[in-house]
Amino acid sequence: MDTALAPEGTDLSPYLPDEHGLFFTYHFTTEGVRTKDAGAAHWTWRSYQLSDMRARHEIGADQALPAPVREGFLTANHGCHIDLEDDWLYGDLPDLRHDYSAEAGGLGHFRFALNDTMLVGARKQPLQSVDNIRKAIENGSRKFRSPAELIEAVIGQSFDGMAAELATMGDTLDGIEDRIVCDAWHNERQALVDARRHLVVIHRQMATLTNLFRHLDHSHRNDLPDSINDMAARLSHRAQTLHYDGEQLQARTRLLQDELMAKLTTQSNRLLYVLSVMTAVLLPMTIISGLFGMNVGGLPLVDTPMGFWVVTAVSLLIAGVTYLFVRRLGQM
Repeated sequence: MDTALAPEGTDLSPYLPDEHGLFFTYHFTTEGVRTKDAGAAHWTWRSYQLSDMRARHEIGADQALPAPVREGFLTANHGCHIDLEDDWLYGDLPDLRHDYSAEAGGLGHFRFALNDTMLVGARKQPLQSVDNIRKAIENGSRKFRSPAELIEAVIGQSFDGMAAELATMGDTLDGIEDRIVCDAWHNERQALVDARRHLVVIHRQMATLTNLFRHLDHSHRNDLPDSINDMAARLSHRAQTLHYDGEQLQARTRLLQDELMAKLTTQSNRLLYVLSVMTAVLLPMTIISGLFGMNVGGLPLVDTPMGFWVVTAVSLLIAGVTYLFVRRLGQM
């Protein structure tokens, strides 16, 4: 992370890994209160900086983690998944990057593995949800009696962030729609493209999460404790709701794009109609001027003092008749 991007006065310690590549290690009692006494801990949360080679070495050497779990942490590819291996629930989930990140505003990935007494988390960039939960633990406003409760809170925070993004996009579309209705739409084409691109990213992640929790429920329901199954059901319902909201916003974006394209087509047709009328009106005058511009003998009205005005009057008369004829055709 580029620490120069953090606001002045920000505590950067949670974003700077130690000699083991750890951001922090938190211990919790059975009541869910954080304690500094590791011996009194009921369970522990370790958070790693995944881009740090020291952290990768620590994770790779941790024999308490099953081999598929270690491989899930260390793989270079980012593929969202949730699986179960030897009583370890592990996965890779999307989350919004923190504002302090150099790539803020996009999506990052949070990798985790948990059992009854341990939660191991890892990420490459600072993530909003993880940092929000960390701050809640630091100030004592949240208690987590198990790793499952904490991971549910992290995913819930991620859902809250995506819901806020969808709400912001909804407000953006409201403004675009108002301007389109009021015929002040000439600069909205790029705004709609940007909005739809952002919605596509969020909608894909929500669709992925919906499928992941559905897969977890169908494939491992009998292998998971009731608390994990209940957590998966709640998160699955929340993901489905956000997925539906994203679909609604995408459909609305497509309708606005269709309406905008209809207005652009109408404007283009209007311009083409004006151009066609002008072409039809000027065509007779062009023909007449071409005829009288030929450098040959026998041209009429050459020796008549009023010849220019006669030709001009005839040209204007023909242009007027042509204009009235084209206008009548346009109204039919």
